[in-house]
This record gives sequence, structure tokens and C-alpha cells, in this order.
Amino acid sequence: MPTTFRPYQPDQALLLAPSLREWLPEGHLADHVSDLVDGLDLSAFYAPYEGDGRRKSPYEPAMMVKVLIYGYATGVFSSRGMARRLEEDVAFRVLAAGNFPSHRTICEFRRRHLADFKRLFAEVVRLAREMGVANFGKLSIDGTKVRANASKRKAMSYGRMLEEERRLEGEIGALLDRARETDAAEDARFGKDFRGDELPQELKRREDRLAAIRAAKKRLEARQREADAARGRKPGMKRNPKGGRPYKRAYGEPEEQAQDNFTDPESRIMKTSQEGFQQCYNAQVAVEGENQLIVATEVSSSATDQGRMVPLLDEVETTFGERPASALADAGYCNEADLATLEDRGVDGYVALGREGRRDVSADAEKHPAKARMAEKLATAAGRARYAERKWLSEAPNGWIKEALGFRRFSVRGLDKARGEWGLVCLALNIRRLRGLQAA
Repeated sequence: MPTTFRPYQPDQALLLAPSLREWLPEGHLADHVSDLVDGLDLSAFYAPYEGDGRRKSPYEPAMMVKVLIYGYATGVFSSRGMARRLEEDVAFRVLAAGNFPSHRTICEFRRRHLADFKRLFAEVVRLAREMGVANFGKLSIDGTKVRANASKRKAMSYGRMLEEERRLEGEIGALLDRARETDAAEDARFGKDFRGDELPQELKRREDRLAAIRAAKKRLEARQREADAARGRKPGMKRNPKGGRPYKRAYGEPEEQAQDNFTDPESRIMKTSQEGFQQCYNAQVAVEGENQLIVATEVSSSATDQGRMVPLLDEVETTFGERPASALADAGYCNEADLATLEDRGVDGYVALGREGRRDVSADAEKHPAKARMAEKLATAAGRARYAERKWLSEAPNGWIKEALGFRRFSVRGLDKARGEWGLVCLALNIRRLRGLQAA
């Protein structure tokens, strides 16, 4: 008996229009994203289109929000990647419902609404609290280095800038002399109306590079003046008034190894755990202790975590009106002022004073009383057990972002834009977490 196969007729037209939702299995992440976004306040995304009847019909903002969130939740971060998926991927096509915005449209929409996505992030956290799956009683804080949208090869040290500035000034001077000689010779030969473009093009290339180097120098010098002023140093001061050796450099003069990046000047060279030194931003999260939802985010240009703990706690209290009962953080966040702030606010802090595994960590009770009290707390079995929770609470979400989502590099440039995109990434992760918690 011949084998009977199931019907396969790829050219058969559909007689009845199918429902787009039927193209996906029940409970698919795209359905979860769509339903959740439909319940959020998207007024900020609609505001730019209010009252502009002359505009060509724009794409529905709710659709664009769904596509972007779903893209980030499934590891598609580039606008070109999303535009391609809108043509090839069933879930993207279901969310777009027959719309195919170009990659430029997606990129511009994301750029325009980065701050609005941060507000959606806060709204989703509020929703999670109302659902009873987010609890602000215990927060764990951690940071991770995320590569900037710039190469470290596009960075230059201050010392190299000085060398390049001198070299380019010499080359430009030589080219100008050569140009004058050539102009005089050609004027004598062809007349004053003759024009040649080779030398001006060569000059322009060097002058543009010289201008970029000088701009980078000014940024480094301004940054150094701010740092010197923060340390109490004043212009013209040759040595520390409290004693010590004379300063090695003038006020506002950067160290020779200080670097600035021409592509993204606000990013910095930072040491990463797996890729060595790279051009990065330092991305921060505060994670609640019940279901590991991210409840506050921040991005900084500093490789150190110093001074980042209290602002994250402030953001939680300001946004959600609730002060955490306890906070966990590693040694990178430890300083006397912040530990004293936790005590003043009644927050039960567990912040390491040194690298994990060290048993001899202590503090001078007279000079650093808050550190000394923290050392006593962490010396107890209960204190060590509470601090140990930090490792799985806040380090796991950073791991999910980099491994499960695959987000290892910002798509935008500049600190403010990086903050907005980090909020979008954490929003996408929270939505994935909520889907899992609801299904459990």
C-alpha cells in the first residue's frame, strides 16, 4: 500500500483570512509583550504627533514600542536586524500586523524615545509590585562593564595628542609653504585665474585631524580641572598645603596616559572580565530580593562603582515611594560616607570592605567608624550569610542580559543615550521575567 502523506500545497491560497495570533503558539512571548504594552501609558510616545495634520501617516507608536521591546527581549538590538526580522520572523510580523518600518524609522523612533522607555521601565516595576512579584524590602546592587559604540583604537592619550599636534602643525606649515610656492609658480606660468585642488584637499585632511585632536585635548583638560578642583587644588598651587612633594603637573594638565575617544568622547577605557581593556560604560542595576526584577538603573563613565549605591537607592525611593529595609553591595561600593548614609537612613547594609575570601579585613574605629561597624557585622555567621545572597541576586540579572539576551555593546553613543538604552534593556529583561513568573 503506498504511503499517504499529509497535504502539502504551497501555492494554495487561503480562502479565509487567518487570525495573526493563530500563527504563534499559545503563551508566546510576543503575545505577552503585546498584551502588556497595551496596558501601559504610551501618551509620551504619541505626544510628538499631536496636532500635526500635515504629517504623512506615521507608524502606530504602540506597534513600534512592541517591536522594539520584543527585539531587545529576544536579542535583536540593531535597527537593521529588526527591519529584517519584520520580513522573515513570524513573531515580529504578528506584532507589526502587516507594517514594515525601515531600519531608519526604527532607529529614529528609538533615539527619540529613549527617555520614555525609562519611564515604561518604572511603570512595569510598579505593575510587578501590584502583582505581588516585586518587593523592595531587600535590594542588591551590582555593576557591569558594557562596551560603548566605539573602538578603543579611536582613542588617543594626552601625551600622544601633544606629539600629533606638533607633527600636524609642522606638516600643515610645510604644506602651506609649498602651496604658496606652487601658487606663485603657477601664477607666473598660467596666470592668476588658474585653480588647482590637490593641495587644499591635503591641507583640509590634516587641519580636520588637528581640530579633532585639539577638541579632545580641551575635553581632557576640562575633565582634569574638575578633578583637581574636587581634590581641593586651586590654579597656581604648586604643592599640597597640607604638606608633601610638589605637584608633578600644572593645574588642569592631564597625565600623559589620560585618554579620550574621538567616536564617543563620554565613554572610557575600562577593564572587562573577558575582553581585557575596552571602550566601555559602567552599567548599574538595583535588583529586588524576591524574584530578581531590576528596579533601578544607572550608567556612568567611571570605571569604579564608588558613589553609585546611594543614588540607586534614592531612585527607588523617589520613583516608588518606598525605602528598602536592607541593601547588599560588593567592595567596589564601600566608602565611609555611603555606609554612614545607610545607617542614618535606617537601611540595614551589607557591603564588603575588601575582596571576597579575605578574613583579615578591618577598619580603624576612630577614623572610619561606619566601616568598623560593617566589619563587625560581616564577621558574624549571619552577616556573611546575608552578604552571600548578593552573588545570586544581582549578578544573575547582569549575566542574563549578556548571555540570555546577548547585550554586550551599546547601539547608541553618548552617556545620556546609553542610560536610555540600558533602561530599555532592563525593561525587556523584566518583561521576560514577568512572563516566566506568571507561567510558574
